[in-house]
Amino acid sequence: MKLRRPDGLLNIRRFRKCVLYFRKIGASGSSPDAPPLRGWRFHAPLFSSSLLLLTITACGQFPQKHEDNQPWGPPGTNLPEQPPAPAHNGDYGPDHPVDVSNVKDAVPTDVSPSKTGNPSSYTVLGQTYTLLPACKGYHDRGIASWYGMQFHGGRTSDGETYDMYAMTAANKVVPIPCYARVTNLKNGKSVVVKINDRGPFVANRLIDLSYAAASKLGMLGNGTALVDVQAVGPGDLPPPANTVPAAASVAAAVVAPPPAATGVPAMPSPAAANGSPQMYLQVGAYGSRSNADNAAAKLGGAGITHAFVLPASEGNRTLYKVRIGPLTDVDAVDALTAKLRDLGFGDSQIVIP
Repeated sequence: MKLRRPDGLLNIRRFRKCVLYFRKIGASGSSPDAPPLRGWRFHAPLFSSSLLLLTITACGQFPQKHEDNQPWGPPGTNLPEQPPAPAHNGDYGPDHPVDVSNVKDAVPTDVSPSKTGNPSSYTVLGQTYTLLPACKGYHDRGIASWYGMQFHGGRTSDGETYDMYAMTAANKVVPIPCYARVTNLKNGKSVVVKINDRGPFVANRLIDLSYAAASKLGMLGNGTALVDVQAVGPGDLPPPANTVPAAASVAAAVVAPPPAATGVPAMPSPAAANGSPQMYLQVGAYGSRSNADNAAAKLGGAGITHAFVLPASEGNRTLYKVRIGPLTDVDAVDALTAKLRDLGFGDSQIVIP
């Protein structure tokens, strides 16, 4: 099996097949507890300057999805199995404008957990993930990304065919399938998706959306968005999440570590001037204030001066949460995450109040 195309570039699909064969992940006869290779996808920036032309334009009605579970698209769409030349760097969208306005939200139904893609825990790239006991009640905020042509027509973790024009998504910890409302916290746009895949396996990414879902949320141009994700069931569709952060209450609760003890200055108010949601990285939660102060001091010594300690009552105890922020954008989050890992804070988590 040749792993190189005539132009010398790596044949991604054949390379994937080789890895599937040798690792037996998602291949026929493999353990149903192992996540398929789809979840190991590489998340490079999704856009080049040419893809900025992907503004939504008027197209014809979408056809009904084929009963043979094959990927589909608008009339006249030619969906290649291999990336066209010149090769794209990482994942990418269609090479022509696509109207997804007629793609309906996923409709929650009563479902049983899939026979595949639902191990109690699994490890990817050295990180172990433990599945939640149920989809119901799941609610989180974080950074969303999206995936498209590179995986269109491939197999999702529950065995379905990935269709970038359907309202689906990938998540690391909810049982699949699971239905969820996803709200863009910046513009208030909201969709309901069916989570049927695993990923994204990139630090501080919460959910990976299909091309159609990302388009309807208005996040194609940036490639990422700050989102609220809430599980929904039949007849249980909550309204879109409030996109205005409770900045005042958060600011009132912020207690900066003493400058003499930590060298970290007092935290400015996290309220955004334009009302946009705010991002923080939480590097740890400590039962002892002194341990939290020591962590903040270590951060300050490494030049991270916007760290603070947030006391939070949880049950009968107080936890002292060390956070950094507010952070300006996702690029700042990614750069800081890498720096924190080098400092020994490998479990930092995104917090969006």
